[in-house]
Formats: sequence, structure tokens, C-alpha cells
Amino acid sequence: MRSLRQEEPRSLRTAFFGSLLQPNVFMSKTTSYAQMILGSCFFFTAMAIHCSLRVAPQDLQQGPNASILYVHVPAARMSILVYLATAMNSSLFLCSKHPLFLRFSGTGIEMGAFSTFLTLVTGAFWGRPSWGTFWVWDARLTSVFISFLIYLGALRFQKLPVELAPISICAGSIDIPIIKSSVNWWNTPHQPGSISQSGTSIHVTMLIPILSNFANSPFSTLFLLVLETRLPIPSFPESPFKEEIESAKASKVAVRKFQVLKKRGFK
Repeated sequence: MRSLRQEEPRSLRTAFFGSLLQPNVFMSKTTSYAQMILGSCFFFTAMAIHCSLRVAPQDLQQGPNASILYVHVPAARMSILVYLATAMNSSLFLCSKHPLFLRFSGTGIEMGAFSTFLTLVTGAFWGRPSWGTFWVWDARLTSVFISFLIYLGALRFQKLPVELAPISICAGSIDIPIIKSSVNWWNTPHQPGSISQSGTSIHVTMLIPILSNFANSPFSTLFLLVLETRLPIPSFPESPFKEEIESAKASKVAVRKFQVLKKRGFK
């Protein structure tokens, strides 16, 4: 009896998550939360802008140039987290061939490429007055640039057979620990991380805008994911997206026609 009681919640959880992997169920569930996700994006963006311009103190040495770090640090953190999530979904797609994992991976590639590009650009503009140059070929910058090239290659591979992009992301995941530990393994002008599991060396007035920008990134990724899950995957030959979307639209049209006829008195 005890084993049956333990297996019942597991079977319910398995059925619940299994139903979410159905494209029509996933789209209907996520669409209802799209407005809430978009509102959260606007809230955290407005909060980050207000805290960066009004709350955070101005650095005496760097001046207004220090405000770039409020975007650079969250973008750098998010580029690593997005890559890990993309690699996980790519692995799940290669194992299961489920089209939703391919869609998750494609969204992660786009968001990861953008966040990595934003990391490189903001770091270059911050480094020009601080280091005297836009670019230095040190371990941290070079490893981040390599991850950006991996993203660009995966974006290119998305137009080719579907397995190439997930394989390239999984193979390039070896670059993530190099990015994380490069400032500790080699002598580099890039400063070590100011936020770690043991705590932070950043003052709370400077930490709030950084965390606000960092909190905005997952909501932006989720909102883009909600939008892209409504698109079919033309390169996936067995994708059920197109058929289920068309059948769902046809059923909605039929229900609306029936309601209109019922209001007019037809039975």
C-alpha cells in the first residue's frame, strides 16, 4: 500500500509534465501567462533604469562610465546561464527528438547570442577608459568571444539539418568552465567576480540595479519563448506543430460559427 501511494504522485507528476510537452497544451498554458511575463519585463526594466540613474552613487574614478557595469555584469551572468539551459535542451532533443526541445534550444541560441554580444560590447566600452583599449586578448575575453562564435555557428546551423545546431551547442559547452574559472587559472587584467556564493563585495545601492537587470533577463527569455512556440518548425519533418495549430484554429473557427448561428436562432 505504501509503495502504491508513493507511485501515485509520481505518476501524476509524470502525466502533468508529459502533457506540457504536447505542443497544443504547452501553447495554451504559456499564452495565458504572456501578459504577466511582459509586465514583469517592463517592471524590472523600469526599476533597473531608475536605480541606475537615481539610486546608485556615481563612481569618483570612472564617473558615468561605471554605469555600464549595471548592464555588463547581468548580461555576462545571463549569457552563461542561457548557454547551460540551451545545452540541456539540446541534449534532451538529441535523446528524445521532441520538437519542443528543439524550439527551446533555438530560443536559447538567439537569446544567448544577444546576451553574449551585449557582454562583449558593454565590456569594450567600459574597458576603453579603464584599460586604455577596447579589446585585450586575455583569457576571460577570449573565452567569451569563443562562446559568441559558437552561438553564431549554431544560428547558421539552424538552417541546415536539425541535429547540427544542438550538437554544436553541446560540444561547445566545454567553454563554460573556462569562462568561469579563467580569471583564477591565468593572470588576466579582468577583475574576479564580485558576486559569488559566499557573498558580494558590491554595495547594496549598486547591487539593486544589477539584480534588477539580471531578473529582467529570464522574463525576456520566457516571453520570447512564448512567442516562438507558436511558430511551426519547417525544418523538422515530423513536427506536430503545424497540424495541431491548424486543427486548433479550425476548431475555434467552428465553435465561433456555431455560437453565431445559435444567437441567430439556428439549431
